[in-house]
Amino acid sequence: MVLPDNEKFAWIIKAGWKGLCPRCGEGAMFRKWLKVADKCEACGLDYRFAAPDDGPAFFSLCIIAFPLTFFVVWLEFTFSPPYWVHLITSFPLLTLGCLLPLQPIKGWLVASQYVHKAQEAGTEKLWAQMHEREDELRERREK
Repeated sequence: MVLPDNEKFAWIIKAGWKGLCPRCGEGAMFRKWLKVADKCEACGLDYRFAAPDDGPAFFSLCIIAFPLTFFVVWLEFTFSPPYWVHLITSFPLLTLGCLLPLQPIKGWLVASQYVHKAQEAGTEKLWAQMHEREDELRERREK
């Protein structure tokens, strides 16, 4: 798939945030909430290239947790509410605010890696060797 930059961005957002395969846009990217599938059930894309690591947690903390924390601190110093107000508002807001965007952010990162063919520099041969060994082991187990 060769797309202009603005279409690449739109495709990454669509596929990543909806959890769809970055190649075909039909298969599911995730088999569990944050567990990336082994391969796309529609087109067979192998997701072993995907390595978002701690990126989703980092973005969730930076984009959501920090502003919400400032809101909670502002709430405390401005109104000095009783602790139960924080238990009812602040704690659920922070918890849900950090957990809910993890899958869309992870999908966005995986789709970005696929569209931009991202991998560590100089590791092409190593990745090829690792995948050959994994494929051989998988075939042996299946026999």
